[in-house]
Amino acid sequence: MKKIYIKLMGLVVLLTALTACKKFIQYDPHDEFKITELDYLKSESDYRTMTVSAYTPLQWLNQVVPTGDIASDNSVSAGEGPNDVASLKQMDDYTLDATNSTLTDLWQVAYEGINRTNYLTQYKDKNLAGQTVDFAGKSALYGEITFLRAYYYFTLVKLFGDVPLFTDKRLGLSDSRSLKRAPKADVYKQIETDLLSAIAVLPPVAVVQAQPGKVTKYAAMALLGKVYLYEGKFDEAKAILEPIITSGAFTLVQNFDSIFLLAGENGPESVFEIQYSNGSPYYNWGGTTRGQGNYNVQQNGVRGISGTTPYAAGWSTDMPTQELAAAYAPGDQRKDATVFNMEAYKQNSPPAWNIDYQVAPYRNTGFYNKKYLPYKGETSGQVELNYDNNFRTIRYAEVLLMAAEANNRASAPDDTKAQGYINQVRHRAFQDDNHQVTVTGTALKQAIWDERRLELAMEGDRFFDLVRTGQAATKLTGFKTGKNEVFPIPQLEVQVSGLAQNPGY
Repeated sequence: MKKIYIKLMGLVVLLTALTACKKFIQYDPHDEFKITELDYLKSESDYRTMTVSAYTPLQWLNQVVPTGDIASDNSVSAGEGPNDVASLKQMDDYTLDATNSTLTDLWQVAYEGINRTNYLTQYKDKNLAGQTVDFAGKSALYGEITFLRAYYYFTLVKLFGDVPLFTDKRLGLSDSRSLKRAPKADVYKQIETDLLSAIAVLPPVAVVQAQPGKVTKYAAMALLGKVYLYEGKFDEAKAILEPIITSGAFTLVQNFDSIFLLAGENGPESVFEIQYSNGSPYYNWGGTTRGQGNYNVQQNGVRGISGTTPYAAGWSTDMPTQELAAAYAPGDQRKDATVFNMEAYKQNSPPAWNIDYQVAPYRNTGFYNKKYLPYKGETSGQVELNYDNNFRTIRYAEVLLMAAEANNRASAPDDTKAQGYINQVRHRAFQDDNHQVTVTGTALKQAIWDERRLELAMEGDRFFDLVRTGQAATKLTGFKTGKNEVFPIPQLEVQVSGLAQNPGY
């Protein structure tokens, strides 16, 4: 829903009785031109506008992506110095606690999204005034809403494990003390229910949606397939993912690097993207993640770069490791599209460009996240906060890799099919058939996991993949089994709502 800008109006119920001459006079807030909650959801336009507002917190979850790589072996939290973006350095060093500001922000944003979807769910059949508002496409619209709620809960359960689960209404302040953490299995069950509901009513492609970024049936199917993998339900994952492949709706883009350019947004490989915009510039340094632009892009930029180059300067907050760079085999086009070697770029650039970057980042690895580097001219207003680049949240290449894993790990494995799926991804990576995977069984499973790292590096999946596949303890320095599979519940939630903390924090 790029280029649509929504400001939520306060939902206020103002019921006042005034006393005069010992008589009660009924007060109507409309007499003073005040809008109340009774004025909402009276038309199709109201429902669609508020659904757009339910998408908005997706943009604010942008720190999930650096979290998923910095907490893994893919990248380090660099920046200006040892105290720059301390919350991400704590994840990098495995020294974080319940006061971590990034985790607190992610918790709050995800539940803001849930509250918005729940409000719409609460008044699906009748609005607050008891009126029924029917219109063509309402069922599909609610498919979008249930997908969004599933996405927000999936984000929470990956980060924190057991979390409060509620679906019937928007919670207020008075509800906070009654919250309890639901078992992870119950949260996953609700996610499945929401996604299956969405799949049943959504169109396969954006037929009636004028804007890119709207949820489709295939996006819901892909997310459900991913959820099934996290749950270890490989037969179910296989059954839901393979129809996406056989549909012919998506193709792999030949030039891997082009996927992440502004011109490559919402392309033929895009199953679901989180849309970002900068037509309404944002200036609030007190809420850096709350704009419509992609704040994470600024975090990836080269510190102090100048000269006649298409790249804009950034903060080097999230830098790929040398280990990740070394994991790519010679000839793999994904390496240069993922790990940007600034020194090599400087040496190979035209002399007239006069490129300089004198500001060396802390924990400098020499590599930058090429997928989300900031480009000149792709921002506005407060430039650091308004980059226009979408997150490629689910790509067709990941669907192929998920289907490969599901076939390999199914109750009746089909390694031939699994090889076919992973080899489509590798053919694109090397532009030939000389790097095909031929192993089977456990070796194939590991090959698929390794391929996920190479294909999806710096897109926020690595830490969660290592945890769900049981590899984290052997690959991540500082990782403690029984503790670091999840992050701490924010201390504020422990204090205010009395939530139990995760073990070890």
